[in-house]
Amino acid sequence: MAPYLLEILSIRYTDRVMTSKRKAGSARGSARGDRLPIPVPGEPHPFVARPKSRKLSEFVFSLIILMFGFMRWVENCLEAASFRGLNALDVLVLHTANHRARGRRLAEICMVLNIDDSHLVSYSLKKLVAAGLVKVLPIGRERHFETTPLGDEACIGYRKVRERFLVPSLAWLSAERNMVHDAGAFLRTMTAIYDQAGRFATAESNAAPKPPPLHTKR
Repeated sequence: MAPYLLEILSIRYTDRVMTSKRKAGSARGSARGDRLPIPVPGEPHPFVARPKSRKLSEFVFSLIILMFGFMRWVENCLEAASFRGLNALDVLVLHTANHRARGRRLAEICMVLNIDDSHLVSYSLKKLVAAGLVKVLPIGRERHFETTPLGDEACIGYRKVRERFLVPSLAWLSAERNMVHDAGAFLRTMTAIYDQAGRFATAESNAAPKPPPLHTKR
């Protein structure tokens, strides 16, 4: 009889464990349901994207893919010009310092590239100066950055690779309807719209107390 008793006790213990787990799961589900927004009859569900929102999400996803594809192209293009070791931001800062062959201040480079965090640009400039591609010109109390002859050579090599491999691939887009020009104008307009929406969101959120920053260090 002992084996049967052990079997019955084990079955009862398993039932109790499963029952407690189900109760805990239902409690967590109900707590989570309390945090979820309740749909209002006659209004769209808060988790169902509206048609305009779906179109915007499609654009944003395409923009993300374009952004990383462009960054990868920038690095590969300069590497094909025999200049390795720079990331995409370094290359963009190099071209900005080389633009129109005149020195630029750190604030000007940040403004041209639409970068708020000047520390990122400052770090790229330090790398370019160490690589001998950019030199510093102190003018009064300000420091101006311009490309060295080696930096000019890197930019010319980049343009040659770009003209050889990228421009012909885009020729069919701008042959009839000038799509590249229209796309550039559209992206500049979207940049202004995002900046304006960000300012509105910041102005509205300033009235409420700011939560503490997230703890990201492990």
